[in-house]
Amino acid sequence: GKVLSWLYLLWMNFAYYVLFCRFLGRKPDAEFYEAKKVPWKRSETEEDRRKYPHLTVEEYICRLKNYDVISFDVFDTLIFRPFSQPTDLFYLMGEKLGFMDFRNVRMWAEGDARLKCHLRNGHGEVTLNDIWKNLEEDTGLSAAEGASLEQEMEEKLCYANPFMLEVWKQLRRLDKRIIVVSDMYLPTECIVRILEKAGFEGAEKVFISNAYGKSKAKGDLFEFVRAQYFGERIIHVGDNPHSDGKMAKKAGFATCSYPQTNRNMLLYRPFDMSYLVGSAYRGIVSNYLYQGGKPLGMEYEYGFLYGGLFVTGYCRFIHEYYVKEHLDKLLFLSRDGDILKQVYDRMYPQDRTEYVYWSRKAATKLMAAEDKHDYFRRFIYHKINQQITIREILRSMELEFLVEELGDWKNIWDFEKRSEKEFVDLRPKDELTDKNGYLLRRFIEAKWDKVLASYEGQMRAARRYYEEVLRGCGAVAAVDIGWAGSGALALSHLVESVWGLNCTVAGIVAGTNTIHNAEPDASEPFLQSGKLVSYMYSQSNNRDLLKRHDPGRDYNVFWELLLSSQTPQFEGFYEGAGTEAKEVSLRFGKSEPNQEGIAEIQKGILDFADEYMRHFGAYPYMLNISGRDAYAPMLAASGQGEKYLKAIEKRFHLEIGV
Repeated sequence: GKVLSWLYLLWMNFAYYVLFCRFLGRKPDAEFYEAKKVPWKRSETEEDRRKYPHLTVEEYICRLKNYDVISFDVFDTLIFRPFSQPTDLFYLMGEKLGFMDFRNVRMWAEGDARLKCHLRNGHGEVTLNDIWKNLEEDTGLSAAEGASLEQEMEEKLCYANPFMLEVWKQLRRLDKRIIVVSDMYLPTECIVRILEKAGFEGAEKVFISNAYGKSKAKGDLFEFVRAQYFGERIIHVGDNPHSDGKMAKKAGFATCSYPQTNRNMLLYRPFDMSYLVGSAYRGIVSNYLYQGGKPLGMEYEYGFLYGGLFVTGYCRFIHEYYVKEHLDKLLFLSRDGDILKQVYDRMYPQDRTEYVYWSRKAATKLMAAEDKHDYFRRFIYHKINQQITIREILRSMELEFLVEELGDWKNIWDFEKRSEKEFVDLRPKDELTDKNGYLLRRFIEAKWDKVLASYEGQMRAARRYYEEVLRGCGAVAAVDIGWAGSGALALSHLVESVWGLNCTVAGIVAGTNTIHNAEPDASEPFLQSGKLVSYMYSQSNNRDLLKRHDPGRDYNVFWELLLSSQTPQFEGFYEGAGTEAKEVSLRFGKSEPNQEGIAEIQKGILDFADEYMRHFGAYPYMLNISGRDAYAPMLAASGQGEKYLKAIEKRFHLEIGV
């Protein structure tokens, strides 16, 4: 045995340090992130329903209706808990009781109680009172109060499996006789309350193991039930292959298996998360996606799985900032702020919020006189060598009136001596390249007074728009996805320094520029001073994400897709004509082509947020979702060279530079 063990240990070292690490191209001590093999050709639920085609209400009714009595398991069949492990409920109990390590102590007390019960009675079917008697002896906690609290929390957190609730209701409409059979330590009356609260009414009889000293796992509870319904044809529905399958059949029951909803949890869900939030996330997701019924689309799942936790946590982060800084209003910048505001208003309806129009293009034009460097960087240098003509560049800058002047202009390099042959004409049909990009800038600078004059109307209109938005406000925050925070900072500069409005504007972003950006430190002084705050990561928080998040691999796009909006592209603020000159006109560009997909992403996010709030709204600390936890599902989905994420991206025809 020792020789074989040593040989096996040597093999494991060889396999890891030589084969595994060399294959992945990483050192053994390199940072390792969870990488799950998420389906990318079709949605998770579509993939799953191919394996379980019978997982429909119609199939179950067709199978069950021909029996005299239908028996159901309770937990993980009729009833769900919003955790990946049922014992994680004890974390919340420990917080309520103020008792450290309560989850592990409670689990020990149950195991010890079962052992004592087996020695005393020949079986291990304990009651809740047996468990709490153990706890009282070891911890001093009141057994009566503790047992009462546990039942109260079970009744509060447990909820119906929607799939099985529909099966149950249809069977009731067919006047079928239904019973419940479960292995559980909770009192029968508590189980009945949980079932009835969830909508499972009309059970003929409820058989709970601790009430009879018999269990499904051993099979004697099924034998007892069988004797009560002698001569009746009974079928049992449950999720446990041993207890609900093998032992039910052994007792003479027909069986109808229900696949466990956590069947794909290890394959697809992240575990590199904090205990409570991770368990809540995995539990809600598994129960929601794998309960049965019609498959969901990829866009919907993208919102539900990867946007839901992020948006819920981000909204909590924004709310805490709102309260801490005593803000008068939150400004959710278009278009990333669309779904954020929808979720925020559901979570915190008492806070003042407003969806406001703002865009990188509008801000760049309005800031032309204040930041000429950024103006040319965004409009010209970011578009070089992308097969865009000079006419198209000037049109995007709304300087088409300069096109006619191009033919009469030659660049004069007054700081260098150049021959006439090196003078270059700028023609509207020419493509913008690294050779003529600087010349185009020189041309526009030569007409700079005209350029600024062309934006004066937009500047007046934007001021009027924000004067109305900020009326009565002394301090606000602008909310955006990120990344440099330029949207919020540009608005702040215009409001405070250019327009002279008596209001301060801070910025809240989901993430910042990273080490992979050309300007990784562009916003650093504002992050350090608190003028700008970041949720998921920054130079001073979650630096592993700062190193991992790579815009060059489209990580910005993956996150921006989560906050995509059906609102069309915002072009800018304009004044009305004639007598309506003082009115503000908002101009919009194109809408994204996959409008249905965007709507599905938003629906997925809203549904997750609703689910999370429904289960944990009574426990505010469960809304403290860290930025690292919010990012974890996306990290897990980034395996296989981002195959899944790129498959999602391909469903949206994104326009470069927008």
